[in-house]
Amino acid sequence: MTRDQARSKIIFALDFDTFNAAKHWVSLLSGRVGMFKVGKQLFTAHGPDIVRMIENFGAGVFLDLKYHDIPNTVAMASREAARLRVKLFNVHALGGYEMMARTAEMLRTEFPERERPRVLAVTILTSSNEETLKRVGIDRPVEEMVVRLARLANRAGIDGVVASPREVPLIREACGPDFLIVTPGVRPSFASTDDQKRVMTPAEAVAAGSDYLVIGRPISAASDPLQAVEVIVDEIAGV
Repeated sequence: MTRDQARSKIIFALDFDTFNAAKHWVSLLSGRVGMFKVGKQLFTAHGPDIVRMIENFGAGVFLDLKYHDIPNTVAMASREAARLRVKLFNVHALGGYEMMARTAEMLRTEFPERERPRVLAVTILTSSNEETLKRVGIDRPVEEMVVRLARLANRAGIDGVVASPREVPLIREACGPDFLIVTPGVRPSFASTDDQKRVMTPAEAVAAGSDYLVIGRPISAASDPLQAVEVIVDEIAGV
């Protein structure tokens, strides 16, 4: 794998609370990572302006809002995400088949194939383990739930999933090679695991079949963030 290919797999998580902080990191890392993730905190604070700022740097956006509501509401929110020209956005697979299918149908009907964003379904958050699931009444193993939800999303016409790298081989077997897999819970060997419970290194995740890796604190908390990015790129390129 070339270094450019490796770089394109990195999605930097803009987990900051101010517009200026986000802009600083986008300015610093544009061209060095493949995409930027905008989550609930940043989008709630600054809305579509944050997406437009990133696009003005020529960078792509993964809008990580995990839509989960009645089918029509999610489809209409997804339409607005597509109009913002984001590259990726997500819904929550626990919203069910109809919610996901309505969204997938709307995107394919209303937007040209080359212009529509790819939509992902969140399976089980990487901060969750089996004890977490039991407390909300889900009595099945994490891996079983992840695969079940990935299959449901695939049948509904969703492009891929957000899932822990540890479940990637199971998802590949269940959903095929063209199903996108975006993995948080990725920590290079020099970084701490923070609040993630199911983690892998970037090399392990890519070797397992992950298409994109969401990485935030290992870069932003590094004493030399640009060097940290290059170490991660080297690790991925060596797969």
